[in-house]
Amino acid sequence: MAGNVSPKRPEMTARQLSSSSFAGTFEVARSKLSELGLKEPEDLDSDDTLAPGSPIPSTDSDESAGIYSTSESDDLPESPITPLTDPTTPVAEPDVADNFAFAFDIDGVLIRGGRPIPEAIEAMKVLNGENEFGITVPYIFLTNGGGKFETERCQDLSRQLEIDVSPGQFICGHTPMREFSARYNTVLVVGGEGEKCREVAKSYGFRDVITPGDIIKANAHIAPFRRLTSSEIESSRDLLADGGKLSDIVIEAVFVFADSRDWASDLQIILDIAQSKGGRLETRSEAFDEGPPIYFSHSDVLWSAAHEHVRLGMGALRRSVETVFEHTSGGKKLKTHAFGKPQVSTFEFATRLLQQWRAEQHGLTESRPPATVYFVGDTPESDVRGTNAMNEKSENEWYSILVKTGVYQAGTEPKYKPRKLVDTVLDAVNHGIRREMAKLGSRKSTGGRMLPLDDAALKAITEGRTPSFDLAADPFTAAFNMSKAS
Repeated sequence: MAGNVSPKRPEMTARQLSSSSFAGTFEVARSKLSELGLKEPEDLDSDDTLAPGSPIPSTDSDESAGIYSTSESDDLPESPITPLTDPTTPVAEPDVADNFAFAFDIDGVLIRGGRPIPEAIEAMKVLNGENEFGITVPYIFLTNGGGKFETERCQDLSRQLEIDVSPGQFICGHTPMREFSARYNTVLVVGGEGEKCREVAKSYGFRDVITPGDIIKANAHIAPFRRLTSSEIESSRDLLADGGKLSDIVIEAVFVFADSRDWASDLQIILDIAQSKGGRLETRSEAFDEGPPIYFSHSDVLWSAAHEHVRLGMGALRRSVETVFEHTSGGKKLKTHAFGKPQVSTFEFATRLLQQWRAEQHGLTESRPPATVYFVGDTPESDVRGTNAMNEKSENEWYSILVKTGVYQAGTEPKYKPRKLVDTVLDAVNHGIRREMAKLGSRKSTGGRMLPLDDAALKAITEGRTPSFDLAADPFTAAFNMSKAS
């Protein structure tokens, strides 16, 4: 890590209970339950605090049209991702969990305002083997944030969480955009600080990258309320070199890599290009249907920052572009495209990355993905919605967990309901691991069925005691009413 040395990690706690000894303890507990006359319910998912939400609305509905696009309508690439790191010789780990894994959002789950959420550091230790079962669990990070090289984000996260984070386990909002570098030649890249997003785009393979600053430098009247600083003028490209004209430049696609630092000028320039004749600068289409495609790295309207209240994100800019286009083009609709969560294509991208990471880092070289991926997020509209949509499409299970440390407001009922609602990411990690161990024990002893155990029952089993449990008829409503009463 650049300029930072992670503190020495404490020795891993001694294994208290292996998966095999857990199964034995589970069998004893189950026998005692049978003696008490308790029967096993048939519902495999009734151990969840939150019931699965309503089906994810189709993107063809009026509500989601023009806001969330599917991978098909967005014409996203179908080719597999290229690894962010060179393949390494797999090294088998005897204590690694081979049947499940975790994926994490970052802002509001692990980090808030640039500082780690205290429970996040402990959660990473648990995943790295410091747990009651002595197992290491593979995990990746999937964030809608961006504006930096993936290597830089990994360095930041490594320092904040006191672990080593590799680009091979990290996806940010604009990471999938690199698969478009061979499709487009001249592109407009928007967002981020300084020249960083231009540099990222060029590292992805984009050949001719133009920024809003380049256009304003060539014609200051384009954004009448924006004045470039001397450093911005110096760093911006000279598009008029050698006697060229702005009208000679044709933008083939617009990519919003990161949140805008100047909404007014960025909005104006994006609209000019959207209403142009085929992307040619300083032209205007009579039909308002000739503009190039516009891609946003995500659609989050809100995100959790250092402020006590959530802040506006890129999704707000996206909606602004679409709304203002309609009002300035005589009612014409503008169709934009989005990467990031909740797009299923981004979760499919994450699946491929997770398989590579499990093989390279943990020696799990089988072709099948883990049976269950626990996704931990703080935003129902992107994290939970995307995970639930992926679960409906994927052959393996994607299990949504919502934490209360970010965008989600405790005491409210989310529009998109997670499988589990917890206080912090540490609770999410403990729930997932113990749920897997319960599945392992019950399936070995019941021929494939899983006992629906709550947290108290799970704790009792791990301590070798006979659990007592009571199944709630409507666990989400009970949890919701309890939070309102408190």
